[in-house]
Amino acid sequence: MAGLTRKSFDSPDEVRPFEEGKGKLQLVTSPHGPVGRGIFEPGWRWSKHVKPIAKTESCQAAHVGYVVSGRIRIVMDDGEEMEFGTSDLMTADPGHDAWVVGDEPCVVIDWQGYGDYAKP
Repeated sequence: MAGLTRKSFDSPDEVRPFEEGKGKLQLVTSPHGPVGRGIFEPGWRWSKHVKPIAKTESCQAAHVGYVVSGRIRIVMDDGEEMEFGTSDLMTADPGHDAWVVGDEPCVVIDWQGYGDYAKP
């Protein structure tokens, strides 16, 4: 049995586009589960560009991610909020909204929450 795996986001196993062309989720699979790269374009907001796909009132995915570039703000259903930027490790429990801050795309690698994210 092989102990090494190589995957590339340059040729992901699956791509899920967001509404209005505001970005996409690229997934690669590993023996330990899916890993995703979210590319969120300026103007992207979960409640506008993923909610129609997910059909939930707020994002119900738990996230453990690394922000490669850009900035994203996350607001929990209870009002707690935080902004994350380049080189930040972020976690977010289910029950939140999020949006891109600024004019630069936000790119996030996520090891936990993207397996079912933006999946019809």
